[in-house]
Amino acid sequence: MKLLDVVAILEDLPENKLYRGQVGTIVEVYDPGVFEVEFSDLNGRAYAIETLTEEKLMVLYHQPLQEQTLVFQN
Repeated sequence: MKLLDVVAILEDLPENKLYRGQVGTIVEVYDPGVFEVEFSDLNGRAYAIETLTEEKLMVLYHQPLQEQTLVFQN
C-alpha cells in the first residue's frame, strides 16, 4: 500500500464509526504498514480520518490487473 491508494476497511470499527466496506484514501504513510486514511462522502467532504494498519485495509483497483501486480502489492 502506498500514498493515495484507494482502500476499503476489512472489519467494523464502531468506536471510530467506520464499518466494513467503507472506502477511503491513504493520505499519509507513517511507518511500514501504518497509514492515515481519509474517508470522504460523494461530495468530497471528509467525515473521518483514522490511522490504520494494513491488516485492516485492502487496496481497491479500478482497472484489470496482472497477477504480478497483486504479488508486489502485499
